[in-house]
Amino acid sequence: MTQDPVLVLGATGKTGRRIVPRLRLHGTPVRAASRTSPTPFDWSDPRGWDTALHGVAAVYIVPPPTVGPVHEFVARAEAAGVPHLVLLSGRGADTWGDTSFGLDMRDAEAAVRGSALQWTILRANNFNQNFDEDTFYAPLRSGELALPAGEVPEPFIDIDDVADVATTVLTDPAQHTRVTYELSGPRAIAFEEAAKLISRACGQPIAYKQVSAEEYTVMLVERGLSEHVAHDIAEMFVMMGRGLITGTATVTDDVAAVLGRAPRSFEDYVVRMAAQGVWQR
Repeated sequence: MTQDPVLVLGATGKTGRRIVPRLRLHGTPVRAASRTSPTPFDWSDPRGWDTALHGVAAVYIVPPPTVGPVHEFVARAEAAGVPHLVLLSGRGADTWGDTSFGLDMRDAEAAVRGSALQWTILRANNFNQNFDEDTFYAPLRSGELALPAGEVPEPFIDIDDVADVATTVLTDPAQHTRVTYELSGPRAIAFEEAAKLISRACGQPIAYKQVSAEEYTVMLVERGLSEHVAHDIAEMFVMMGRGLITGTATVTDDVAAVLGRAPRSFEDYVVRMAAQGVWQR
């Protein structure tokens, strides 16, 4: 790596805000970009893209929830002479088939793969932190996690492992050129078991309830999500239940291959969060 900065898009988001301090600790200059940062970046406003891309050694990309913008962004990156792109995507994205789910991530992958630049794609399972920072948090606090997931297990990955992998790739991109990493946790856990582990660790009663995809979509909209986002999340569970998201229940060795250590366990995550009291009522 040169001393040119690494551009981190979504620098205040779930992965970006973890990657930025890791890069700085490593001694790597960082250009942190978000809608509110000193380096402003907005997927809906390309006017600031060229400034953000000027003179950077690599870019960490979290794609927007729409199809299209990443293609133009990658073209701008090529024109700016950016050497390497690192894209966050979803586990098994190339197996999702003819469905509306994940069109944004698949489109972003196509843009990155189709470029003349060097690239690395990080495909991650659902994050552990979805249980304390995102979709599943409010239901857990209310005492009932209702999902259309059934018994489908998933090797949830700790977002800090994703950040560690991204940082390793961004600080030594030549070792990870044109590679797609499928990032998983160490074992697959059904959502019902996840709720039981959280309940046990935090000492709060938490029930698991199976609901239909239609019921779940309505629930998400009532929590403030748009119908489009709610439908996509529900569709993910439908696809998992039908076995249409191939391989997402399997464990991979890619975290260990990049980091030289095993990924953090879900139980370790639960203990850490319970100690902070995040699920207390």
